[in-house]
Amino acid sequence: MRLSGRGTSMVLTFDDGPDPRYTPSILRTLREYDVRAVFFVCGEMAVEHKDLLREMADGGHVVGNHTWTHPLLTRLPRSRIRSEMERTCEVIADAYGEAPLWFRAPYGAWNRAVFQLGAELGMEPFAWTVDSFDWATPGTPTIVRRVEGNAAPGVIVLSHDAGGDRSQSVEALREYLPYLRDSGYHFTVPRRRST
Repeated sequence: MRLSGRGTSMVLTFDDGPDPRYTPSILRTLREYDVRAVFFVCGEMAVEHKDLLREMADGGHVVGNHTWTHPLLTRLPRSRIRSEMERTCEVIADAYGEAPLWFRAPYGAWNRAVFQLGAELGMEPFAWTVDSFDWATPGTPTIVRRVEGNAAPGVIVLSHDAGGDRSQSVEALREYLPYLRDSGYHFTVPRRRST
């Protein structure tokens, strides 16, 4: 993966959506600050909210594959892993306009089969370097401190736009995004490496 920018680039990522309760607010905030992000969507959510995937495409955001049902892949047979990935690829291609280039394993649980099947489907693995821990709903100030305190060139921030009450995630983004921009950070989305 290559990041554009001159040593001040970061990547914002959001997992588990799209969720009509929280994703639109996140998209509005990103649009307000002219920032692009990566959304790792679950197929069972995406199939019900294809309009949000189209909005992501229109906004210049990248949509990645986060499986159909968000299972622990390392406990599944290869056939089920493939099905989880393939079904989600199809929904993304249909709604977003192109097949996903990136895959993130739920819970960050990877094994050889997950890597191999992702590659067979044309996707590269995509992890994170800073977990906002928003999934634990620790409070907006805690999420903001974690993101701002770990900001650095090349950081990939993990946040969530679904999978529970994500109002703290929405509010935290509204607080840390202008702070980080004012601190000189640029937000970018990944491009596939040239081969």
